[in-house]
Amino acid sequence: MTLLAFDWIFLIEKLVLIVIIISVSLVIAMYETYAERKVAAWIQDRVGPDRAGPWGILQPLADGGKLFFKEEIIPNSSNKFLFVLGPCLAMLTAMMTCAVVPWSSKLELFGRSIDMQIADINIGILYVFGVVSMGVYGIMIGGWASNNKFSLMAALRGASQVISYELAMGLSLIALLMLTGSLSLKTIVEQQQAGLWNIAYQPLGFLLFFVCALAECNRAPFDLPEAESELNMGYHQEYSSMKLGFYLFSEYINMFISSAIMATLFFGGYDVPFLDESKLAVNVAAIVGLVALMLKIFFFIFLFMWVRWTLPRFRYDQLMRVGWKNMIPLALANMIITAAVVLLIKK
Repeated sequence: MTLLAFDWIFLIEKLVLIVIIISVSLVIAMYETYAERKVAAWIQDRVGPDRAGPWGILQPLADGGKLFFKEEIIPNSSNKFLFVLGPCLAMLTAMMTCAVVPWSSKLELFGRSIDMQIADINIGILYVFGVVSMGVYGIMIGGWASNNKFSLMAALRGASQVISYELAMGLSLIALLMLTGSLSLKTIVEQQQAGLWNIAYQPLGFLLFFVCALAECNRAPFDLPEAESELNMGYHQEYSSMKLGFYLFSEYINMFISSAIMATLFFGGYDVPFLDESKLAVNVAAIVGLVALMLKIFFFIFLFMWVRWTLPRFRYDQLMRVGWKNMIPLALANMIITAAVVLLIKK
């Protein structure tokens, strides 16, 4: 392909889409902190933040400003390069996972058909697993570079937790892939548009995936790497200013993307039940699909928060026992049963 033949408009479209998705992800992550406090207050019969702006809606901006203007402290005994690299890597891997999520059907603008997905690759789920597995390096590097025994212990917990629950998560998705026959997230959504959502075929697979997502995002009751009562804030104990902000933001971005992937894989993605999108105008269908996907995502984010403020934290031995003795056997059984059903149907 020559330089003149290269589609520069396509490149500009993708760059604009990347900027929009990253900006929206950051804004949603910022207001997830506000929603977390309000949900906790509702569950505990309190008011929650109500000082910064009407109903406290400016509280995330106040918190962000506080982190931004705080003194930046790097311990003298730390590995300074890795100390800075840890939160950057956590934030980078959190943002990279949004690249393969189909946010809606195509838009038609200025005579061009714009795909509402950064990259439609036929190994989308493998890409997500690859990037998510790299996210633990941000925790490990930050905990080790701090030269603090509590941070290191929390980082080791985080690494073992991710390894344990990624196995069950992967096995739960193998059963889903047997039914769909594709690793492309967009293809999976289109198949659900033509029939039933995958939650109807894989309820146990979804339950396993959701529990593993809680563990992957370090959310209660699996927040052992951040066990404040045991490990003094965990792996980011020595961090301050925006380095701490990056770690906190990456957790909320992971919640947002995990919710988007669950909605895409099991709940039809941007599909609206009982609505024939082909009867709508192209742009109207795209907007309706985007709104439907965001509503599903917000429901799962609320579910993440509800679980956190309802269930107590596991002990470390309980966490490992649930992962290895409960989740993996259940995922294997679900995979074997699904394989048997698929074989019977083909016969």
